[in-house]
Amino acid sequence: MSALSEAVAQAAQTFGGRLVQPSDHGYDETRRLHNGLIDKRPALIACCHGAADVADAVKMARALNIDITVRGGGHNVAGRATSDAALMVDLSPMKGIHVDVGARIVHAQGGVLWKELNRETQLHGLATTGGVVGSTGIAGLTLGGGLGWLMTKYGLALDNLRGADLVMADGRVLRASATENADLFWAIRGGGGNFGIATSLDYTLHQVGPIITGGVVAHLLSNAFDVLRFYRDQCATLPDEMMLSAGLQTAPDGSGAKLVGILAGHCGPLQQGEAAVKPLKAFGSPVLDALGPIPYTALNGMLDPAFPKGALNYWKSQFLTDLSDGAIKVLIESFEACPSPMSFIVLEHFHGAATRVPVDATACPMRTNGFNVVVISQWTSPAETARHVKWARDTHGALTPYLAPMRYVNYMEADDAGDLAAVAYGPNYPRLRELKKKYDPDNVFHHNVNIKPA
Repeated sequence: MSALSEAVAQAAQTFGGRLVQPSDHGYDETRRLHNGLIDKRPALIACCHGAADVADAVKMARALNIDITVRGGGHNVAGRATSDAALMVDLSPMKGIHVDVGARIVHAQGGVLWKELNRETQLHGLATTGGVVGSTGIAGLTLGGGLGWLMTKYGLALDNLRGADLVMADGRVLRASATENADLFWAIRGGGGNFGIATSLDYTLHQVGPIITGGVVAHLLSNAFDVLRFYRDQCATLPDEMMLSAGLQTAPDGSGAKLVGILAGHCGPLQQGEAAVKPLKAFGSPVLDALGPIPYTALNGMLDPAFPKGALNYWKSQFLTDLSDGAIKVLIESFEACPSPMSFIVLEHFHGAATRVPVDATACPMRTNGFNVVVISQWTSPAETARHVKWARDTHGALTPYLAPMRYVNYMEADDAGDLAAVAYGPNYPRLRELKKKYDPDNVFHHNVNIKPA
């Protein structure tokens, strides 16, 4: 019997979840991530039911001297949740959610998805900043930053994090909050999975919905230059309650028509939301107007069909210095050459509460007003991979004259060159390296945008 098999047999006596090896039924399905381009074969998948399972899995991996990866929702486009011959700590069975209505706090385990969290909190007309794709996991999105429809009013997801329970590299469980291990709490708010495995997270809740104002208005790509200039001008005067994104996409009706859309979410009173979206509805000659009252849960799931599980994905993302006319022209020309009807270019606008937090208040330095551009190449045939990856890289390359250094850690691809952590964390990087040395000196958690110990 191999050392791994012996360790599994020993752990299985107390393990609450499942320990899945390559020869076991269901291994192939269990190892799959959202991005179908990722095809790795872990030596063992520990499907955990609680923090004790996670701690045992970490100790087992350390004893066997094999790498550790962590899967929450499995949405990370670079596939950092898995690696060949590693032990994957799978949090996806950990679905506990408790809403404390009086305290306006939600406690959730590390395998919860945003659509699951929103469903529970919206029973009480409460929400916290979450992802814009409902099948994304709460833990990975939050620890890396956490963009969402509420960020302009209530900050990033990590700004709403009250505390987290973490399994550390030595198997200990630590609490990180403003009053317990405060330096660790600072680090995990943006530092990703570098410091431990978040088995539970607590968030501040806000009065939102259940009906808010939102949706999309779309125009033909032939009008994209005027539409994107209009979008830029609208973004300059938005209230905190309103978030706008723009997208270049192919119509989902099978017609092949290329479109430019403005996506809106207004979390304030419906009367204010109706007034806020009026200019969007009145501009130009839209081919689709789906802006109006909408359940908050529906707004958060609006993009889900555009990101089917198993589709092959390759992304490039970076901040723009400004959404200039030159940048707009490059975006349009690049999308005209897009080879896949499943691909997009998205512009995410940053303003409001998320940008008013001091850069050194959390590990996340992404506190700048402006636009984040995300080039999302998506396709289904492995034979066409080189073509679609090239389009994303070429588009990013064409945008180079307009790009700022800042990049969002959750969107970074696995093949990006250089010290990604230095790029992602900027002025906060030296402190993060010191805290990595304190909490994970052996760099056990390195399948991430890795912060090397000082």
